[in-house]
Amino acid sequence: MQAELAFDAAHPTAAGHFPGDPIIPGAVLLAEILRVVAPVESACEVRAAKFLAPVRPGDRLTVRWSTERAGEARFEAYAAGGDIAVNGTLVLGAAAS
Repeated sequence: MQAELAFDAAHPTAAGHFPGDPIIPGAVLLAEILRVVAPVESACEVRAAKFLAPVRPGDRLTVRWSTERAGEARFEAYAAGGDIAVNGTLVLGAAAS
């Protein structure tokens, strides 16, 4: 499956993370990825996540994910140039602990 994410150039984290060289914090990236990958799950656990390239205010990401095993999803978030910015594994629903 696939979804698009866009981070506003005036994103609230831009002023403080980091001044003069803003990036979207990893926690914000994961929250947005969870919102599109598991929008109705009541429980979700991030099993693993790797941040491979900075995502800046104004950037767009293409998030692709698939279910690897029951209750588990692998995701990759691609920047506009095609580089992977973030990837990881989520445990969805009742399987989360």
